[in-house]
Amino acid sequence: MNEKHIQQVLEIEKQAQEIQEKARREAQEIPVKAEQEAQALIAKAKADAHEEARKMIANVQSSGASVQMAADEASRNDEFEALAKKNFEKAVAFVLERVIGRA
Repeated sequence: MNEKHIQQVLEIEKQAQEIQEKARREAQEIPVKAEQEAQALIAKAKADAHEEARKMIANVQSSGASVQMAADEASRNDEFEALAKKNFEKAVAFVLERVIGRA
């Protein structure tokens, strides 16, 4: 009877260790996946910003507007890109804080 209880305890401990290892592996994957998703979002935002800037420049050129307006649009595109980078860093920091349990 005593040996049966010991075997049950050992089996429970083994299961608990397996669950803990699985949780640890999954926890290590979360930051990597979050980083990949954040990079994808940044890439999409950049592509969208570049496309919007291209359309604006094309409109400016086709309507005969000044070179200064085109430069202003390019500058605005740079601002959008800088803002996207700034938000990316905040997003990654937020996700990492959530993953490690500080939020």
